[in-house]
Amino acid sequence: MHKSFQIKLSDNWRIQSSSKISEKGSEISTRSTISENWFPAVVPSTVLSTLVANKVYEDPYFGENLKIIPTELFKVSWWYTTSFELTKEQSKEFASLKFDGINYKANVWLNGQLIADSISIDGAFRITSFDISTYIKSGSNILAIEVIPPQPGDFSIGFVDWNPAPPDGDMGVFRPVTLHLHGGVQIEKPFVQTKVNLETLKEADLTVSAELTNYSNTVISGDLVGTIGDIVFRKNISLAPNNKELITFDSKEFVGLNFKEPKLWWPINLGNPDLYDLDIKFVAKEEVLDSTQLRFGIRDIQDYWLNDIHRGYKVNGQKVLIKGGGWTDDMLLMDTDESIEAQVKYVKQMNLNCIRLEGFWGKDHKLYDLCDEHGILLMVGWSCHWEHEIHMGVPVNERFGGVYKPEHISHVAQAWEDQVIWLRNHPSIFVWTVASDKVPITELEQKYIDTFAKYDPTRPYLNSTGGVGSDQHVIGSEDVISEISGSSGVKMLGPYAYTAPVYWFTDTKFGGAYGFNTETGPGAQVPQLESLKKMIPEEQLWPIGESWNYHCGRYEFADISRFTKAIKEKYGAPSSLEEFDKKAQAMNYELMRPMFEAFQVNKKKSTGIVQWMLNAAWPKMYWQLYDYYLNPTAALYATQKACLPLSLIYNYGDKHIYAINDRLEKIENLTAHIRVYSIGSEILFEDKVEFTLDPDSSKSIYALGELKGLSTTYFVDLRLLDKMGVEISNNFYWLSTKEEVLDYEADLGPFAFHTPSKVYADFTQLNGLAKTRLEQTHYFEQDGEQQNIKVELKNNSDHIAFLINLKVVDIKTGELILPIFWEDNFINLLPGEERMVCANFKGTSEAALKVEGWNLE
Repeated sequence: MHKSFQIKLSDNWRIQSSSKISEKGSEISTRSTISENWFPAVVPSTVLSTLVANKVYEDPYFGENLKIIPTELFKVSWWYTTSFELTKEQSKEFASLKFDGINYKANVWLNGQLIADSISIDGAFRITSFDISTYIKSGSNILAIEVIPPQPGDFSIGFVDWNPAPPDGDMGVFRPVTLHLHGGVQIEKPFVQTKVNLETLKEADLTVSAELTNYSNTVISGDLVGTIGDIVFRKNISLAPNNKELITFDSKEFVGLNFKEPKLWWPINLGNPDLYDLDIKFVAKEEVLDSTQLRFGIRDIQDYWLNDIHRGYKVNGQKVLIKGGGWTDDMLLMDTDESIEAQVKYVKQMNLNCIRLEGFWGKDHKLYDLCDEHGILLMVGWSCHWEHEIHMGVPVNERFGGVYKPEHISHVAQAWEDQVIWLRNHPSIFVWTVASDKVPITELEQKYIDTFAKYDPTRPYLNSTGGVGSDQHVIGSEDVISEISGSSGVKMLGPYAYTAPVYWFTDTKFGGAYGFNTETGPGAQVPQLESLKKMIPEEQLWPIGESWNYHCGRYEFADISRFTKAIKEKYGAPSSLEEFDKKAQAMNYELMRPMFEAFQVNKKKSTGIVQWMLNAAWPKMYWQLYDYYLNPTAALYATQKACLPLSLIYNYGDKHIYAINDRLEKIENLTAHIRVYSIGSEILFEDKVEFTLDPDSSKSIYALGELKGLSTTYFVDLRLLDKMGVEISNNFYWLSTKEEVLDYEADLGPFAFHTPSKVYADFTQLNGLAKTRLEQTHYFEQDGEQQNIKVELKNNSDHIAFLINLKVVDIKTGELILPIFWEDNFINLLPGEERMVCANFKGTSEAALKVEGWNLE
């Protein structure tokens, strides 16, 4: 007989403001009629997301609609209530109720009884569980939760300067609520530690542990049984009444936990992200009193030091250049499983191997599970939201941020422990980052260290995502140095706004390609035209209206003036929205690609780069590789190109051509085909170079140098060929003889968030590109729940076809079909060149292809 039963209480919830209710929790949790006319809801959810779902506030992300939502509504508590049915047999079992996350405090009532108050549920990132065995009953059980909103100074969810603050402060039951029935013994905190033999990678030792709690008043004896594939291990356990015990299985005692030829978990492009399943159950008198399951990976994570200054990371003994983007949840925490899955697929498509989570994001384990499955590394840690008075709403310590008082240290340390236990079995997490812009106060960092020693000794931690170069005070006025652990060995020196391509290759003082840059980027990445029309009122679309600025970041990033100035200076002032769209995407591509490429080229002195940001919490203009609607900007395809595991790269700094090999094996008999074209598409230079690439290497294979006879704007086309002459990858650059000059001496005030240009490159000749005739054929094919499209393109003209943009639309609605996964886009075709490009997308709707480009007829 199986007495273990878990159910997520996700459906049939209702919510209402306490200002509309006179009844107390004892009544709400006994009389279902009280909540009959409340707003229907699901859990997880926030209060405002529920009101949006009920059309109380429609389209809050359009224009400036967010401004009209009154924040006063959310300064009082709100009630969540639901009911669940139990059979007579189930009601006799032991039961616990687990809350993975409530923002911010709560009083909880079940069947008329207060089971938890706002002292025991206090903090967005606290995970709590309560024994409700004496409160459940046969038939209908009514649960009522009074959610108390966060106040200034609370350690709550925040979006810093990325977007406006949610009017409700994201108050609500934002993570799952789980009912757990068991037979008196509950299995809690299961954990699998793996230790890989790094000399051979042919052996791994596993240690499996779990806490057993006896919730009964009698001794319970039985077997704790673990199963991993064909391997079974067990221990006979006798638990005293109301007692808890940590049970451990290791390979010394259980030889089956010494794995021979283990299937290791590897990040993308280095191997397969293999996973194993663990099942644990407690059996007494042939009854399963409780059981639990988890997935894990066998892998080893270590950090290392480059030149005793910069920290890097190894997976299974192999150095990994971290290439990632910064994640944010939806502003109202409305992400769906489908949206999260699409975003992880975009990350994989871009050849990125990392997502940085600043703040413990996600309503559940979905993002973490997907990263486990796809081989995407995760940096997980607290947000800088708690480190600055402007975000916290109360004074902070200049060196340590908002966590410096003894009661706050205790609160945050416990929240950290809860999060580590919640997430530690995910192999994708390679580092815990316990602070962002600053460092934790000594007492807090020691508590973190104690937590790691007890609950997760398997991976390193970072005391801050800033550190190296912090004495320059680019981000804050204090050096980011810990009294316990010194410098983090990583840097956070910007830039965050428009920065020229040459910067990444030549800067050696700030955010350039050396060390580990934990958050940086060239600033705004403006969405494509279709997305702009979804987020900006028609009357403000052109000329650019105030709503554009409202959809930027905050503070120094509250407009796109630096972006529009650069477009005007480099590409010429746009005369229409359509021309702006075309030039904005060109600049998105031009600015994003060299950032990642510079770190690829400088493999020997670089250990990591995280684009700020990966995605969008709402429709916006800044910091995104794809927009809120999952529509890629050109920056997505630029990143995909820059991070190819085998590629050729133009170095804007020394004008050399570099070959990159991200793989772990040597690649021989390669050929680089290098061509330079004028603005009129005449070949000015051509050569071929044969070479070999060592594993995980970068090397200069050709000095392009100063070429004669160049037009002001010219093109460099690079093709990498294998030993059979088959093209492996291609790369295409538009360059200027008027080179960009950086203004390192510019006075940017207290926050040096970018390096502006004294002189801009000149691409205005692109406005006179000759028109090209493009021949295209395509066909769609249905493949289960998704469609594939194959497009054959041929440039029939004597001129380069520049930045061809492929789109797929729903024939019935005319809307773009998103998300969509092109193997390449914003493509350039040489005169007479043919190319096939494929994509896939979900759905069965009849679709049509749209082909756009800079200079198509």
